[in-house]
Amino acid sequence: MANILIAEDERDIRDLIQFTLAFAGHQVTAASNGLEAVELAPKVMPDLIMMDVRMPKMTGYEACRQIKQMDALKHIPVVFLSAKGQDEEVKTGIELGATAYILKPFAPEELNQQINAILRQNGVG
Repeated sequence: MANILIAEDERDIRDLIQFTLAFAGHQVTAASNGLEAVELAPKVMPDLIMMDVRMPKMTGYEACRQIKQMDALKHIPVVFLSAKGQDEEVKTGIELGATAYILKPFAPEELNQQINAILRQNGVG
């Protein structure tokens, strides 16, 4: 399956996402903030990156902006996770190059379905 990098500062949510995706057969690397995600991405070369929007040290938006500026990583789909689904936030994420925006809370099966659809669209899995 796919190699997925997740960046989420809330441990319980990060653990749930990691368990859900690993149980579905994906290899998962976890970061606890946006800065850590930017540092890990070139090392693990993920097939997909999932990021919370609001994180310490660096927001998901800032991390996405930096990742999309790296030639080796700019093709990797980025999916934002957020409890805030205002149109303006979604628009900002998409403008920064995100492929999708998933609202919290989500059901694990729903998360798997959305991630698998995005991976298929990008020729992974």
